[in-house]
Amino acid sequence: MTAAQKHPRSSPPTNGHTRHDHLVEPDRPTVPRSRAGGLWVAAVVFAFVLLLLLIFVLQNGQRVHVSFLGADGNLPLGVALLLAAVFGVLLVALPGTARIVQLRILGRRRPVAAGPLTAPMSLPDDPAGR
Repeated sequence: MTAAQKHPRSSPPTNGHTRHDHLVEPDRPTVPRSRAGGLWVAAVVFAFVLLLLLIFVLQNGQRVHVSFLGADGNLPLGVALLLAAVFGVLLVALPGTARIVQLRILGRRRPVAAGPLTAPMSLPDDPAGR
């Protein structure tokens, strides 16, 4: 078997400081997040995604024959795949949009004072009579 190993013990705090005091940041005022900052992050992410899409289209430049709903044509493969992805996203977004519109219509029909959509749960009576 293996012999018991001795581990060096951590030294006790000196001068009232713990070992992790250097990791704690001093209290400083924080700046709240702004819409402009969020917009900046979104623009950078969007530019990165567009760059990736551009690379995808440029690397898949072979021409392919595409037929869709009676339309025929030759497109670069990257463009054809990108169009298929966009049509797929739109196909998924249509039922979601219909559901959002349906819920908004139902929300407008309900009076505001009616309360929540579900009935509140009633608590069972206390058998001890308290």
